[in-house]
Amino acid sequence: MTAALVYLVLRQRLQMLTQLARDDGAKDVELLVLRHQVAVLRRQVHRPKLEPADRVVLAALSRLLPRPRWPIFFVTPATLLRWHRQLIVLRLARENLAWGHRRIQGELVGLDHTIAASTVWKISHQAGVDPAPRRTGPTWQQFLTTQAHAMLACDFFTVDTVFLKRVYVLFFLEVATRRVHVAGVTAHPTGAWVAQQARNLLMDLNERADSVRFLLRDRDAKFTAVFDTVFTAAGIDVIRTPPQAPRANAFAERWVGTVRRECTDRMLIVGERHLTAVLANYTRHYNEHRPHRSLGQRPPEPRSAAAKVNRRPVLDGLINEYAQAA
Repeated sequence: MTAALVYLVLRQRLQMLTQLARDDGAKDVELLVLRHQVAVLRRQVHRPKLEPADRVVLAALSRLLPRPRWPIFFVTPATLLRWHRQLIVLRLARENLAWGHRRIQGELVGLDHTIAASTVWKISHQAGVDPAPRRTGPTWQQFLTTQAHAMLACDFFTVDTVFLKRVYVLFFLEVATRRVHVAGVTAHPTGAWVAQQARNLLMDLNERADSVRFLLRDRDAKFTAVFDTVFTAAGIDVIRTPPQAPRANAFAERWVGTVRRECTDRMLIVGERHLTAVLANYTRHYNEHRPHRSLGQRPPEPRSAAAKVNRRPVLDGLINEYAQAA
């Protein structure tokens, strides 16, 4: 009788589970299985070993559950709260490099987390985050991003003609808008010539030059002291990149790669006049039409749109432009 009764009870439960599965209750069945497995593991492991990533996951998930449901965790609520406080401390420390441990403690008080300053220091130290007032200086990427609206970048690139003559191109780039200015083309870039191109650029910028605060350049010998003086006299600070660090002038390097891939590497250049005309045509396309990912796929100076789409070849069909026209 006892065996038969157990069999009937078990059969009834299996039928109920089968019905749940048929009624899209597969997730409920899975939860029952997982809960039973966790109960079995709890009987075997009294003190589980947790990795830092495990603590992060559990602390984050605890914020998604109401406090009465916290007993499902195999650690105490006090432990979960302690892990959560550690996450907050480390987030504040990493997002605010100038904050010391007492400044972080004060911010935590405003978030209703009362914690000692020594505890903040201990948490940061154990995580390898030095709580000094300035942990690390800003990277070049951080500097360029924060100062982009007031920064110019400049550089040279070379083009070899069909007669094996090397021509130098000096250009400037407005970092915020990505607008390019080809300042000059020459086979002999002397210091006096480079300084004169700088004066011409400031005249072309006119009132926009007042908003420029920094000029970023490399340590090329063609950028002489006279060149720097042209900009410092206009209130623009000249910043030189570290030696052999092209990434520090990433915006200018990126444009050099673009103009070579899309233009100069696909054409035979005869001489300086030919290159000047080609670059004038290409920079007009680059500034007024070419999409830029950093600008939401818009050009630096978009033309006004109309209704019908027309194709306009650039550089004898090397590049095509598409625009709406009435």
